[in-house]
Amino acid sequence: MRKMLIAGNWKMNKTIPESLELIHALMRKLDSSCPAEVVLIPPFTSLFSVAETLRGSSIQLGAQNLSHLTEGAVTGEISGTQLISVGCRYVLVGHSERRNLFQEDDAVINQKLKTALSEGLHPIFCVGESWQEREAGKTKGVIGNQLKRGLDGLTPMEMGKMTIAYEPVWAIGTGKTAQPEQVQEIHEAIRSELSSQYEPETAKATRIIYGGSVTPDNSPSLMSQPDVDGALVGGASLDAGSFYAIISAIK
Repeated sequence: MRKMLIAGNWKMNKTIPESLELIHALMRKLDSSCPAEVVLIPPFTSLFSVAETLRGSSIQLGAQNLSHLTEGAVTGEISGTQLISVGCRYVLVGHSERRNLFQEDDAVINQKLKTALSEGLHPIFCVGESWQEREAGKTKGVIGNQLKRGLDGLTPMEMGKMTIAYEPVWAIGTGKTAQPEQVQEIHEAIRSELSSQYEPETAKATRIIYGGSVTPDNSPSLMSQPDVDGALVGGASLDAGSFYAIISAIK
């Protein structure tokens, strides 16, 4: 049975005081009966303070990025070991903003996934198509290639630590959201692709979450789809009430 996962990606938002204010507000709402695993992914500057605040709670900590290198003279980068030392369990890899703004290709993403896993982190591996690719009918092909290249060389055991996040690029921060039936179709296709790369048991056990303008209003219908195992939430995770409403959409 796959446990639902709701992750809040704060991107380049929130100072340390603002981060702690949001966390305290969220923790007042969450209780031990929460049906999902909740992950907060603040900016690097807030990681230590957030980790200290979350100590003893059920909320997990994640990072927005890591280097494909383990250490060395790479100014401005951060290693998986450093993320582990501050309390991170999860890390985003392959987000479309990293692909598009920082030219991270599938080869670099594959290296990052391997590094994250070797250093004890659980990657949330993002895949998704652009609007032009969707309009051209290339969605499944694009995502299939991202999965094949990104997961190249990873073992079934390593896949046990992996979460796949389907984030259509055209829906991220735009207010546009894929219809629940469209999301289910792509999640089903992702699971089918995983079955072809590994075994059906591995594919069945892998969590596949959806991201792209997830809100309290659309989350109930999205979360009810059989192959949707949670959400990667952007803007709505910056407000405790909205984020809690999304978590509460899981039954």
